[in-house]
Amino acid sequence: MSINELIGQTTTLTVARRAAFGYFLTDGNEDVLLHINQANQELEEGDEVEVFLYVDSEGRVSASTTIPDIAVGRYGWVKVTDTNPRIGVFLNIGLPKDLLLGIDDLPVHKSVWPKVGDLVYITIKVSSNNLLYAKLATDQVIESISVKATREQFNKNVQGHIYRTAKVGSWIYTLEGFKGFIHESQRPQEPRLGEKVEGRIIDVKEDGTVNVSLLARKEESQDNDADRIYDYLLGRNGAMPYNDKSTPEDIQDRFNLSKGAFKRALGKLMKDGKVYQEGSWTYVKKD
Repeated sequence: MSINELIGQTTTLTVARRAAFGYFLTDGNEDVLLHINQANQELEEGDEVEVFLYVDSEGRVSASTTIPDIAVGRYGWVKVTDTNPRIGVFLNIGLPKDLLLGIDDLPVHKSVWPKVGDLVYITIKVSSNNLLYAKLATDQVIESISVKATREQFNKNVQGHIYRTAKVGSWIYTLEGFKGFIHESQRPQEPRLGEKVEGRIIDVKEDGTVNVSLLARKEESQDNDADRIYDYLLGRNGAMPYNDKSTPEDIQDRFNLSKGAFKRALGKLMKDGKVYQEGSWTYVKKD
């Protein structure tokens, strides 16, 4: 196998000779430069060394003793280091140049592109001119590394990273190794590719995959809604022209809540002794 065929992979080469700026390594037929900045140890002629092969900024095949977690055909979770809306996002794999995940491999809507710090599950692909690029894992690849959930996981909280996103929903790989789906109705907003999210398992399928919801549990949601209504009241000097008889349209326009959710939250505030109703108005109870 030629040196060019090993670009994006790890191989073992022999030190042919030393130069002021590094080492020339050989496979017996071709030489490759291991720059001094990419060598993590002193080497002598004849030493064998494991290296990762890539193409440097000047288009030369080069070697590094830093072995990335990923390679051609080997996948791993990699952190986003930068974004460029014109070409894609950049990923740090430990080499002098960050790896590009190109615009053609990212979601159509830039609002769900990964941000700096997000993690994506990728491998390396080599272009026709031997440059390295990132390639997202397919659904089949995620399935191959996932573990099957059991009914015991039902209603359990989970965290994980989004590995695929679409209008109909988002796909998640959890920290436990479960492969899951988040229907569009079960997410407050569409999460980013690579974003770490937290939700709960709302169904365990026969094949061991899970359905996940990112919506707050009912009691948590009720608390949040009650806090929002109470804050609104305080911002209006303790009075508002809304009560449990207000129209669904008025409630939706003002609070972005269904009438049912509004009534539950208002009922909680009344039960807690924080508010009272008089006529069509609601007031904060004074101490």
